[in-house]
Amino acid sequence: MKKMMLTALVILALTAAAPAAFAQELALGGQIVGIQIQTEGVLVAGTGAVETAEGAVSPAQEAGVRQGDVIVELAGRKIENAGDLLGAVAALDGESGELTVLRGGRPLLLTVKPVRSDEDQWLLGMWLRDGISGIGTVTFCDPATGLYGALGHSISDTESGSLVPMDAGNVTEAQIVSVKPGAAGVPGELNGCADLERVLGSIERNTEHGIFGHMTQPDRGRIVETGQIRTGPATILATVDGGGTKEFSVRVSRIYRDSDAEHVMLSVTDPELCAKTGGIVQGMSGSPIMQDGKLVGAVTHVFLSDPKRGYGISIQDMLDDAGIAA
Repeated sequence: MKKMMLTALVILALTAAAPAAFAQELALGGQIVGIQIQTEGVLVAGTGAVETAEGAVSPAQEAGVRQGDVIVELAGRKIENAGDLLGAVAALDGESGELTVLRGGRPLLLTVKPVRSDEDQWLLGMWLRDGISGIGTVTFCDPATGLYGALGHSISDTESGSLVPMDAGNVTEAQIVSVKPGAAGVPGELNGCADLERVLGSIERNTEHGIFGHMTQPDRGRIVETGQIRTGPATILATVDGGGTKEFSVRVSRIYRDSDAEHVMLSVTDPELCAKTGGIVQGMSGSPIMQDGKLVGAVTHVFLSDPKRGYGISIQDMLDDAGIAA
């Protein structure tokens, strides 16, 4: 059994999936899943200096490469993973080459010239990432089609805030192995273990309001209707230990809308949840918000200054991105 230890995704362009059939009722989420995605191209996690015989230099920085750029081509060679890029850099043999990166989803051409390191390698001075893994919470699943939504926010580059372009991905079974409680100024997190051999479904879209795909075996558990979120008492469904999904009390204190979505502010009022996690922690993103027995929203982020408070979005915004009528 192949497993991987994961920590929660920190906030952390896809091929759009065809809209699902309209659904009036949805299977309620709250379960933790492992999240595995392969990026479209190679993500630049950072740039740095290369030690050479003439001193430390950074060809990537000099060319204008930035953290968060996604490299898709070098000198006419398509780049799909870190190995492709290393091979393309070596093939330049010290000559300049045209590098194509995606920045903010738009292509940008840069000219790079590798340098030979003290270890006799041609390098550009970049830290690379061609995959992202973590855990998150499922919000809902359409029992008729298997279409699900999770996270309530995008998987994005933490520095630039740009959506991570994705080539493929899947969600897997996972379990919580430990909890780092939140504190003022220090976000907590759920630490989980994902079973990579037990794939539950695909990840097909990465949007501002969540990730979406299809479960191979649609959840036909607790079926609920969707509703309009309002201020006042509510509950969230979350998995914060090995005991499975539980319902915890919260209060929606404010609702406001910007150009992108209807956002909510909420406070954790449940003593058990406060004792276990300190409030809202990373990994709980996507936890369904319930009022009057209806699914009305999803948890998205925590207040850094107060882990007992956090943000959410209305379920209508997630369903709009998923292609499901609320």
